Amino acid sequence: MYHRLFATLLLLTITHAAWADTMLIYAGKLLAIPGQGVKSEQTILVEGDRIIAVRDGYADAGEFDGDVTVIDLKDKFVLPGLMDMHVHLQIELGPKNDSEALKMSVQQIEMRSIMFARRTLLAGFTTVRDAGSSPQEMYALRDGINNGWADGPRIIAAGGVGITGGHGDISGVSPQLMKLFTSENVCDGPYDCRRATRNVIKYGADWIKIASTGGVMTDRATGTGQQMEMDELKEIVLAAKRMGRKVASHAHQEDGIVAALEAGVASIEHGSYTGPKAIKLFKKTGAYLVPTLLAGTTVANMARTTDFMSDAIKEKAITTEAAMKGNFYKSYRGGVKIAYGTDSGVSQHGNNAQEAVLMVKAGMPPMEVIKSATVNAADLLDMSSTIGTLEAGKHADIIAVAHSPLEDISTLLDVGFVMKGGKIYKQ
Repeated sequence: MYHRLFATLLLLTITHAAWADTMLIYAGKLLAIPGQGVKSEQTILVEGDRIIAVRDGYADAGEFDGDVTVIDLKDKFVLPGLMDMHVHLQIELGPKNDSEALKMSVQQIEMRSIMFARRTLLAGFTTVRDAGSSPQEMYALRDGINNGWADGPRIIAAGGVGITGGHGDISGVSPQLMKLFTSENVCDGPYDCRRATRNVIKYGADWIKIASTGGVMTDRATGTGQQMEMDELKEIVLAAKRMGRKVASHAHQEDGIVAALEAGVASIEHGSYTGPKAIKLFKKTGAYLVPTLLAGTTVANMARTTDFMSDAIKEKAITTEAAMKGNFYKSYRGGVKIAYGTDSGVSQHGNNAQEAVLMVKAGMPPMEVIKSATVNAADLLDMSSTIGTLEAGKHADIIAVAHSPLEDISTLLDVGFVMKGGKIYKQ
């Protein structure tokens, strides 16, 4: 009976493959591989969730057997789905949102995160790395999207490991609430941090997120310099590596950036005060900088125009923004690898392309910005074989805009067509 069942399932699989619908996407302008040239009048052949081929000219639908769907983007600029390497899909900063969050159940926060995920996808971001959320809920959202239960980007979910009183620990509430909400993955000393790292992997983390320095949004006047000790950093990176995971480190001041790079992290988030020593280490280690200029601008503007932040946060926000843009450009010009990231959740979800506008204003060429959100992001995630470019065998993550973003990067703020894994979400 087992053999008959297996044969039936195999036959169904083969039959489905033979009858798979073909989609022909006609691209007037196509940037298939960011960093390389733009081609005109191209056809992308899609079957299921994959790209089968990219061909010159507009292929005739009559060439193909079975049902063929033609998607006419002849007057559009087509490129790979964008990727954001630093989002927080469960939150959105602001006086109203913060007060509402205290009244929401875990289930309501999860429902809201589904809305934020869909907004992100419809903005043209087909893959994101969530850099810290309530873990089980984020893993559920990741898996639900993968199973087709909800619409959203492909999520690479990071589990947080932080030290007592550091940026990864709770702050700004009563001692009773701090005691209630302190995570079991807050650790002190190398061996405790080893335990915490293994624990977040056990429960489903794709990545490890740490904070080697203090943070702007930590409601304590503890600065933005190094806070995690070197033995803690090294132990986390090693424990993660042993279990097939990479580590991303939030870091503002250069001492904490240098320490995290020396420990072997794969990416530095923010890197606000990156200087010559850190730039040398970035190039030596091959780590990526995820700049999050949008977060710096957003928080600084809120600090100047609202009253819901404490004085400690306001001071750090304004000071950090002033350094962030100039040091980002120095890092890029110095040869540091850049991967696109916004810190959305600090900024509003769905506005992720604003980061691209800020990166260009800071001095990065549009092609390099797009490459950071596609080719580089895929490399950081070790997913270059499946996403990041539009080539045969890769996931059909495809977006289209009205005009060339190479001429006007703000075109990315209005994505008119979104396909992820061969499914159209916006047209």
